[in-house]
Amino acid sequence: MQNKDVVLSGYQAFSEGDLDGLSRIFHKKAVIKVNGDHKRSGEYKGFADWRDNFLVHLPNDYPNFNLEIQHLVAEDDRVHVFVKYTADNLNANGVHMYLLEGGLEKEFLIFDDSQKMAAALEG
Repeated sequence: MQNKDVVLSGYQAFSEGDLDGLSRIFHKKAVIKVNGDHKRSGEYKGFADWRDNFLVHLPNDYPNFNLEIQHLVAEDDRVHVFVKYTADNLNANGVHMYLLEGGLEKEFLIFDDSQKMAAALEG
């Protein structure tokens, strides 16, 4: 499976609510970084940390959250995904940057319009 296919399988698992399936494409030493200066910003060590301290909060933080892939660029061990987020309280864009190792996501950097994300969290 190509790296872009690994990443796309993660979005599919996420859209289906399959967190177990999503967890299987993350390296055991994965680091997930969320940009900005809001309550969900920061660095998460491993999938379980990100799941328990970020993902589980999405439904409450952003009611009716939806993520739409706009564009994808893949080269060697890096995949960049340009996304659009919508929710009852949100309309924003972001870029997800992945570094894969051995067919697993080792680094996942989330660059969002952090001002919009923070405003939605406060709203």
